[in-house]
Amino acid sequence: MATLETTALVIGAGTGGYPCAIRLGQLGVPTILVEKAKPGGVCLNVGCIPSKALISASKTLVKGRHAADMGITFGEPSVDMGKMQAWKRGIIKKLTTGVAGLVKANGATYREGTARFVGRDGARTKVEITGADGTKDLVIAEHVVIATGSLPIEIPGFAPDGRYVVDSTGALDLDRIPESFAVIGGGYIGLELGQTFQRLGSKLTVIEGLDRILTAVDADMAKLVARQIEKDGGTILTGARAEGWREKDGKAAVSVRVGNEVKEVLADVVLVAVGRRPITEGLDLAAVGLSTDAKGFIPVDAQKRTKVPGIYAVGDVVGQPMLAHKASHEGEVVAEVIAGKKAVDDARVIPAVVFTEPEIASAGLGEDEAKAQGLDVRVGKFPFAASGRAMAIGETNGFVKVVLDAKDDRVLGIHIAGPEASDLISEAALAIEMGAFAEDIALTVHPHPTLGEAVMEAAKHAIGEAIHVQNRRR
Repeated sequence: MATLETTALVIGAGTGGYPCAIRLGQLGVPTILVEKAKPGGVCLNVGCIPSKALISASKTLVKGRHAADMGITFGEPSVDMGKMQAWKRGIIKKLTTGVAGLVKANGATYREGTARFVGRDGARTKVEITGADGTKDLVIAEHVVIATGSLPIEIPGFAPDGRYVVDSTGALDLDRIPESFAVIGGGYIGLELGQTFQRLGSKLTVIEGLDRILTAVDADMAKLVARQIEKDGGTILTGARAEGWREKDGKAAVSVRVGNEVKEVLADVVLVAVGRRPITEGLDLAAVGLSTDAKGFIPVDAQKRTKVPGIYAVGDVVGQPMLAHKASHEGEVVAEVIAGKKAVDDARVIPAVVFTEPEIASAGLGEDEAKAQGLDVRVGKFPFAASGRAMAIGETNGFVKVVLDAKDDRVLGIHIAGPEASDLISEAALAIEMGAFAEDIALTVHPHPTLGEAVMEAAKHAIGEAIHVQNRRR
């Protein structure tokens, strides 16, 4: 067993770990990045990127089918899932190869292997690295960053078998279009993938235990997604609990309890998407005096320091929101801290995007959330049905909602449901981060005709100055 000494060791090359290693390299800190699977972690390999690739492909199919509305006609489009999956894998390969190259180009060392804490050496930490071939090395580091990410949560009786029951990873690798597709869980992961296969031709059933889908987003926006699923022929069961399944006539027959009634849902594929859990098993945290909280997360402070000096944690393993961009931000903060800079994670807002149909994006407080905090709020809305650009691209479903603090019109939150919401939300995040007022957005000249004008109009509507929608009396 060889012994290696380094200033920093980053465990996990996902969207929290690899930006951390790159930034450490840029700052001249000797760094080793270790990953047991593939560079890029969940996001690049089995999460954000492959899902958005399939979502984009399925939406292109829908656009092709409706092109005749714009006067463009051609034959009925068809789907080759094998080719679509190959295209998706090509994107993943380019990005993951790029990650490893960027790490090395910035002066950090990339290694494949599984990391396990073995103890402390004074103020330093000892970590054992086991390679794929079984060889072991001991790394002694002044600073260690845990960025091990998360895994899909399994529920009793629905362990993935690769045929009838799948998790999000399995769903992303399907090389066929199921005739029927059931989703257990009405959150963003389940609905993004559920609507993707619905667009490709599957009959969709959503099974959600709470009283509505997408409980983490604005209720009015969640209704738009529910309406679209049903418009496209899908079924949503709320207040429902999946109790088990059996094989029946080549399909999975899922027993679903809704109140006092038990229904049977038949599906070729059942996707279990009820959330994710942090990965800490195998790390042997106890060897260095670390432990997790009741939910399995590693507690950290604003500099992402754990209770053990010299050990940090970032990303999904430290708690909600479990989002790739939040992990990247935290990774870069930690790199700055390790390099001796006065850095802290003081982001006012972490924007979130749900790639459903329509897309939903949010930054800051929702109307109900703000009221629950005792704030007096003012709200402005602008529908995409009144947007010339939205009409021109044939996507008018949705609206922009701006939530202000009524005492001074400071922006508390902006929520968007509609075309390109994922791209429009960055303006909202900047507005909240800089402490902008509604007037700041209203007085910023937005180019015409664009979807971004809807954000400006919603801000103006909140203060009674909208041009293209009727204002409320103030």
